[in-house]
Amino acid sequence: MLLLVPLFWGGAFGATKHVITEIAPLTAATIRFSLASILLLIIIFFRSEWKINFLNRSSIGIVFMSLTGIFGYNAFFFESMKYTSAINGSLIMATTPVFVTFVAVFFLKESWNTRIGVGLLLSLFGVILVIIKGSLQAFLSLKFNIGDLLLLGALVCWVIYGLIGKIVMKTYSPLLTTTSTMLIGSLFLAIGSLFENDWENVIHASMQTWSEMTFMVLGSTVIAFFLWNKGIQKIGASKTSMYMNLVPINAALISLLLYGSTITWPQIAGMILVIIGVLFTTHTRKITLKNSVQRKNA
Repeated sequence: MLLLVPLFWGGAFGATKHVITEIAPLTAATIRFSLASILLLIIIFFRSEWKINFLNRSSIGIVFMSLTGIFGYNAFFFESMKYTSAINGSLIMATTPVFVTFVAVFFLKESWNTRIGVGLLLSLFGVILVIIKGSLQAFLSLKFNIGDLLLLGALVCWVIYGLIGKIVMKTYSPLLTTTSTMLIGSLFLAIGSLFENDWENVIHASMQTWSEMTFMVLGSTVIAFFLWNKGIQKIGASKTSMYMNLVPINAALISLLLYGSTITWPQIAGMILVIIGVLFTTHTRKITLKNSVQRKNA
């Protein structure tokens, strides 16, 4: 099911690019996460799952997840797009699994072995090939600016979000964690959106924008964030983060199918490397579980 996450997030790139031409970034993000929160609250209500003690450590973790993964990430990411290129942004965010894996191994004591390292490198190299379209000149001509520093802020926020989530979901379910972080995060986004002073333009948004917003609310937010948190709970932050490397692939394929973009052979080679890397890494868990069961039955 984690394969749906990069599919929805890959599609969100093109949708977001158009939406923010009509609605200011933080205002759009506020609408996206507020509507998603309402839908999730309805699900939580019918499942009678709202059980949060706001005085314990895990509840404090939910607040920090909201500040980093919902508010911080979106604020840094959208602001960075004013200064940097999409290629730079994709390259910087492609390093997410590397940072998540190393921090998870050192601080959360997640497992590490050669297969994970090899899979990580294969996927990272594959993502770079996809983004630069196999052109060495494109890679060498990259220039970094203040937008890239802002993107590093987004990267740090996302890494912290995933790692805190691993701890929080020892107490709360992925559904409850996703709902509460989005609810609190949307409040922070709403406060930030007031400085954009763009809410009067929301009612004038086109049908295309609202169609794309619907896709982002249902697919890229409600479903994708829930599956992401579920993955962190089940297989850990490091292995779940590997699926982020599939986002550029899906973005490229969606651009090909819907917007008439072209794909080069180096990009295809990069896609294959990413898929091999993800399978190589995530398959490690299956082998580990199988071996542990065999030792237990011996």
